[in-house]
Amino acid sequence: MIRVDKKSSKDLTQGNIFALILTYTVPVILGQIFQNLYNSVDSIVVGQCVDVSALAAVSCSNDISQLIVGFFTGLSTGSSILFSRLYGQRRMEDLRHAIHTGLCFAVIVGVGMALVGVLICPALLHLVNCPEDIWDSAVVYLRIYLVGVFFTSVYNVLSGVLRAVGDSRSPFLFLVVASLTNVVLDFVFVMGLHMGVAGVAIATICSQMLSCCLILVKMTVTDDVYRLHWRELRVDGKILRQVAFYGLPAAIQMCIVSFSNLFIQRYLNDFGASAIAGVGAAKKIDGYVSMLPQSVGLTLASFTSQNLGAERYDRVFRGVRIGLGMCWVSVAAIGGVILCVPEFFARIFTDDAEAIHYCVTMMQIMIPFYLVMSIHSVCSNVIRGYGKSALAMVLVVMGMVVFRQIFMAISMHLRPCVENVIWSYPVGWSFAAAMELVCYLWLSRPYRKAGLRKAAAGGKEQKWS
Repeated sequence: MIRVDKKSSKDLTQGNIFALILTYTVPVILGQIFQNLYNSVDSIVVGQCVDVSALAAVSCSNDISQLIVGFFTGLSTGSSILFSRLYGQRRMEDLRHAIHTGLCFAVIVGVGMALVGVLICPALLHLVNCPEDIWDSAVVYLRIYLVGVFFTSVYNVLSGVLRAVGDSRSPFLFLVVASLTNVVLDFVFVMGLHMGVAGVAIATICSQMLSCCLILVKMTVTDDVYRLHWRELRVDGKILRQVAFYGLPAAIQMCIVSFSNLFIQRYLNDFGASAIAGVGAAKKIDGYVSMLPQSVGLTLASFTSQNLGAERYDRVFRGVRIGLGMCWVSVAAIGGVILCVPEFFARIFTDDAEAIHYCVTMMQIMIPFYLVMSIHSVCSNVIRGYGKSALAMVLVVMGMVVFRQIFMAISMHLRPCVENVIWSYPVGWSFAAAMELVCYLWLSRPYRKAGLRKAAAGGKEQKWS
């Protein structure tokens, strides 16, 4: 008999919706803070302890590394929809098979992509037109960083399992330990051993390996439904097709968007090291604001899928409204603080005056549009929760890639400048959010009608909370 431990997993189909979303999202947000922290410390350490060229090398490599990491983040987000749906339907035996198949898939793909990434690293840097003066440092950083992709693959898929069963606390704790380890190792390798960009890359790999080991231990010793049984690790063809159906569209979407960012980075690299460093620093700051709607979106993906599996339709619509309100309040508060003293935050990363100028400019342009970005994050994840992962992929790609690249081609032809590169981000969000909102409302129609029929028939939908 498969045991469900209520202290570990969490049923998102019962209880107060605001409290559930808040308690589920807070660990996700805190985990994102710590994850962003060690990414930021990488940039702070090389920017302050080495030089602006080292910061530019790390920033230039960032979009390339996100191309690979984004694939596994998308795979985790998409496949967790399947795990959530099975958990909501109480199909625990199928859930167990899905978890073991998902882990095998993560290992195979992780090893393959790590090898390919290391081999084609120079080609990727050529693709973004990496400047010669930072080329050697960028190659060193990126090659070492991509070795750790295997650990990222396993961790992301397994953290998706925990989120699917309502446990967002454990991934947060693992990220805290890994982040603090990374920060300490950054100072040891860069300031103590003077290893430069290689030091921050090695520190990142060590922290990724630690978080991967922690989650494997957690899932091996637990008595809950998501326990790993090593002798059961095998690929179930039927389950694999379902994992791929839900996971690959989200993974491919993240890959395509990240690949599009490479071309955005290529435009930026023409403006020199200070522009690269300034925009790279702004992206780190931007990560702390954007993680709020992204974390709520991840919560709503699992929340939506569990409640659809349990046929609690009205909870889905309430969850969307509550989640969107939480996003708007949080980004307005944090974004407002950053906009009041943007130079203070820019100087955390660099003292270069030109880089500070570009960092401040990017923050002033992008932060007001996080109200729109919140709609994009919430609606795209709810659409995935509906089981329409491929549709969500198409909508995001249309907004964040197609329309964005059209904007870049036209604007850079008329007036080549860094500001147009920055404006491409809110332009992409706006197009994506508009299409996703329309699709969410359209997809919700049959569920609203089904909920009304259930309520009229005296079903459990009358007990929504």
